[in-house]
Amino acid sequence: MSGRRSAPGALALIEALVNTLDLESGRDALDTAEGRAPFGVTAGDLTGVRELRESLRAVCLAHAGHTPHEPVTPLGELLAHAPLRVAVDGRDGSAALVPVDDGPLLSRIAAAVAQGVTAGTWTRLKACEMATCHWAYYDRSPAGRGRWCRMEVCGARAKMRRYRAKET
Repeated sequence: MSGRRSAPGALALIEALVNTLDLESGRDALDTAEGRAPFGVTAGDLTGVRELRESLRAVCLAHAGHTPHEPVTPLGELLAHAPLRVAVDGRDGSAALVPVDDGPLLSRIAAAVAQGVTAGTWTRLKACEMATCHWAYYDRSPAGRGRWCRMEVCGARAKMRRYRAKET
């Protein structure tokens, strides 16, 4: 979905992965080599990558206060298998979890989650409440109570449905 700024820092990777599937059209960018390229995965990785994507979507829905529509593997179970290491900056002593050897996608996602948790931005990565959308977005609202990926699209649709339901 264009017109919206990407999530900050490493959370942009998670946002991009979740948004590879357009629920409304059923189009999955991971079906093409071009769609898989930004994530460094092959067609042979698809089962695991799709499982990871839907676990991430479920967490993004939870961040927004919504319940996932289908059962998924808990994200913590998937990330427990991510090879990470602690990198310590010799100049200021700061530390961060980073993928081992630039790592597979799972490690990059785990490092992104850790970075988001450390920065306090992780829970602002949400999924749209509209059941036909569930697009991941970064909630930049001051109160952190965003519900839709774009107010102009999904928010307007939801408000129109509520309005029509009241009239009948």
